[in-house]
Amino acid sequence: MDKEWGSDSKIPDQKELEKELNEYLGKKYGDRIRLVVPMLFPKAGAGEAGGKGKRDSKGLKKPHFDMKPEELEAHLNEFIIKQDEAKAVLATKICTHFNRVTFLEKFKKSGRFEEVGHIKNNIIMIGPTGVGKTYLIKLIAKKIGVPFVKGDATKFSETGYVGGDVEDLVRDLVYEAKGDVQWAQYGIIYIDEIDKIASSINLIGPDVSRTGVQRALLKPMEETEVDLKVPHDPISQLEAIEQYRKTGKREKKVVNTKNILFIVSGAFTGLDEIIKKRMRKEGIGFGAQIRSRDERAEYLKHVKAEDLIEYGFESEFVGRLPVIVVFEKLDVEDLYHILRNYNNPIITGKKRDFKSYGIDIQFEDGALYKLAERASEEKTGARGLVSAVEKVLIKFEKKLPSTDIGKVVVTPAVVENPQGELEKLLTMDQDGVILARFEVLANEEKDVIKGLINRREGELLGKYGMVVHDKRVDLIADRVVDGGFDIDTVYEEILSLDREIRDFERSFYKKHGIEIEFDEGAVVKLTELALEEGDGASLIFQRLTENFEHGFKLIRDRSKQFRFVLTAEAVENPEGYLNKLIKETYSENTPLLTGRTAKDGG
Repeated sequence: MDKEWGSDSKIPDQKELEKELNEYLGKKYGDRIRLVVPMLFPKAGAGEAGGKGKRDSKGLKKPHFDMKPEELEAHLNEFIIKQDEAKAVLATKICTHFNRVTFLEKFKKSGRFEEVGHIKNNIIMIGPTGVGKTYLIKLIAKKIGVPFVKGDATKFSETGYVGGDVEDLVRDLVYEAKGDVQWAQYGIIYIDEIDKIASSINLIGPDVSRTGVQRALLKPMEETEVDLKVPHDPISQLEAIEQYRKTGKREKKVVNTKNILFIVSGAFTGLDEIIKKRMRKEGIGFGAQIRSRDERAEYLKHVKAEDLIEYGFESEFVGRLPVIVVFEKLDVEDLYHILRNYNNPIITGKKRDFKSYGIDIQFEDGALYKLAERASEEKTGARGLVSAVEKVLIKFEKKLPSTDIGKVVVTPAVVENPQGELEKLLTMDQDGVILARFEVLANEEKDVIKGLINRREGELLGKYGMVVHDKRVDLIADRVVDGGFDIDTVYEEILSLDREIRDFERSFYKKHGIEIEFDEGAVVKLTELALEEGDGASLIFQRLTENFEHGFKLIRDRSKQFRFVLTAEAVENPEGYLNKLIKETYSENTPLLTGRTAKDGG
């Protein structure tokens, strides 16, 4: 949470705040003045987590990072299975890099803490394919809120010494930063397949193309200025000509790479043999002591700079990558837990595929384990999970949209014999047992989501400034499971609808001179209806206005009541709700209490 809120402060609950203010006003002015408090929202930027930048006087972003390593690590644990050491090191070094940038920026003008021989926490990641290296870095970049670009080292090696291509990644950061050059200078550049630019060990003589790419990366990884306008880009040249025609000046735009974090990764096949050989030389029989299920990973944990140099990297290149992170191979249990994790994009993506046809799908635990076993046989890590799921469900995905079947449970039998289970599903009515099992699985998933929301309560409050009551938690969980959305997307939807609701309350008062307030139950019901209709709340408000406008004026003229607290019933059945209110108002013996609260003195 941004420190502007204070370490212990909390956004007050709307109802509590309104009650306290009205108690104060009541003591001072009696019942003549009452206050209706609109929905509270944090000011722009105040609720942004950790690493979002702040705008300067020119509207450009400057770094303002305050995220702690353990906070970032906890976030990664929600998404990434295993890789505990890798997550800990990456969270620590990346947080330190960006917090140090913030610290030094504070004293930039004064010249204090002027760095000489600046060493960045550039990172090299080593691990087999499909263990989540790219996914993890994308998660980090998104969480801390900096521009992020990914490149592939093999693209550079194909054409030899192509320093321009390396610099293109820096220019891409400006695009990701929406043209803000200053903000691009605090981004992350991630280069995969870096092991492919190591010089071939078996090649006689220098491997010019690969060492050339390594040298092209040296300056950007340390500090250099990259020109945004390049000769081979006709658009940038035309922009420069137009700029010169208008101003008569040649403007040079550059990106400084001093604070750009470089992260490179690769599988490094054969590196373990180099480490094994070195360890045996250093200590008699030391290397032979390593015995594990994944012997290669155990050796990689002992990697040193000299091993990378022997592998084929220039010593200057290795020197620019002081942080080494080793990823572990994923086994069947790991793959199973990936599939079980709510945040995994494989199962949620497949649910969305079926949901786009109006079909809901749930997976039994036994089916997930069998899918993990299938994926493990492919030996491509988490990537194998995607193909395993696709192979099982492709025929269901093709056939079911043409049927009336709306709910599917993926069982172990479906994984074992997809064609047979599909035929069985098509030849019978929706089995009551299957439908019951579907509901059980859906409710279990909703309970998991509720637990996740409660664990993230502080973070979500800081980010969105919205106090979530039990009814809202239920609504969010239903939307996540039934709609196939992620928690943050649903939060943003609900926050937007809250604003629409409060705006409607204000506009109704401005137009008709009558105060209306939707209570929590009414807000939830409005939100449900708006999400179901998919077009926001404007049409619902239009229908409510048609009912409320005349009815409330009748009640006001009869009883002098100017304020109404509306319940869920008023949203669900506005006509019936108003008819009841009007009857009560015009009844000689019935006091007008409905629609009023104790605060109104009713």
